[in-house]
Amino acid sequence: MVKPPVRTKSVGTKVSDDEYAQLEKLAQARGRSLGEWVREVLLRELEGGQARPAEQTLLAEVLALRTILLTLDFAVAKGEAITAEDMQSIIDRADADKEQRAIEKLAAKTGS
Repeated sequence: MVKPPVRTKSVGTKVSDDEYAQLEKLAQARGRSLGEWVREVLLRELEGGQARPAEQTLLAEVLALRTILLTLDFAVAKGEAITAEDMQSIIDRADADKEQRAIEKLAAKTGS
């Protein structure tokens, strides 16, 4: 098992009572102490602001919807009729690679 790095340095900032309460509530919602949660957020930003799973899922869904919409727009522009089978095929194609496309887009954004 790999030992976590020894942490000897501290980073701090001042916040209002209301901001502190909001931060504490958010940390608790994530099942973390405030210090643990703040460390995770800071280190995630250090690593290029990696997307959380929910953000990645949302991007994947948006990309799939974009693929479906553009495919249908092109078909309509060419005067093609779309059958139920065609529609299901378009949806299946869009769903097949949406996660990978989201990962690639996020990686391109962060340069990783």
